[in-house]
Amino acid sequence: MTQSDMPPPGTGTGAAPAPETETVLPARVWAFRGVRAAISIPGFILAAAFVGYAGLARESGLTLPQTLMMAGLVWALPSIVVLTGAIASGMGLIPAAIAVALASVRLMPMTVALMPVLRAEKKAPTWLLLFASHFVAITAWVFAMRNLPDLPRSGRLPFFLGFACFLTGTVTVVTGVSYVLVDNMPPMVAGALFLLTPVYFLCSLWTAGRLPTDKLAMVLGLVLGPLFYWLMPGPDLLITGAVGGTAAYLAVRIARRAGWGAE
Repeated sequence: MTQSDMPPPGTGTGAAPAPETETVLPARVWAFRGVRAAISIPGFILAAAFVGYAGLARESGLTLPQTLMMAGLVWALPSIVVLTGAIASGMGLIPAAIAVALASVRLMPMTVALMPVLRAEKKAPTWLLLFASHFVAITAWVFAMRNLPDLPRSGRLPFFLGFACFLTGTVTVVTGVSYVLVDNMPPMVAGALFLLTPVYFLCSLWTAGRLPTDKLAMVLGLVLGPLFYWLMPGPDLLITGAVGGTAAYLAVRIARRAGWGAE
């Protein structure tokens, strides 16, 4: 339906290193701190992007309950947009499921990387970790990977759930209100809000990138994306990712072997 470099959600709002005395705080306290951390500029930007999506959903013929269900249950905005486009084009169930799966496959390695960070010293119930994995999208993932390591392990999971549940609920409400009011919104405004989505995703991914390969891959993607869209519309996104990512990996590997940027 997100992301110059943007400060991660939660900075200065409860994600700072915790004193030793906070390791025994109850889970509800950490959950409340997560809620407080969700009230941030990136959170507002994500909500604004869903305002633009509400206009797309209404134009595509989705009902209000369908739009709210997709915002709350599908959650990741690119996947919601893909599913909405599939419904609007009359695509069958199986092709639509494949399209959404391809749009969401990036979330699997993100989830695998996040779960060890969320686990407490005492083993968390599997169902709770599965519930937390539902909220893995770029906003929550960037926030978690940059801020949770500074928290005591006992507080990470409730903190993340407080952050993610509040953000998801807020975005769902914003989507519903926007769906009802979208007729009174100038098309230019709705389109501009919707364009916040790719800008937000790009800024968040750039901020989260810690390796030279990550940032080089993003630069190559920006260059190759329009080219492959013109040459091969349809699979252009997959081809851009495969070619750009592989080229970035090989370029950095060759540079390191040659002694450039060994750090």
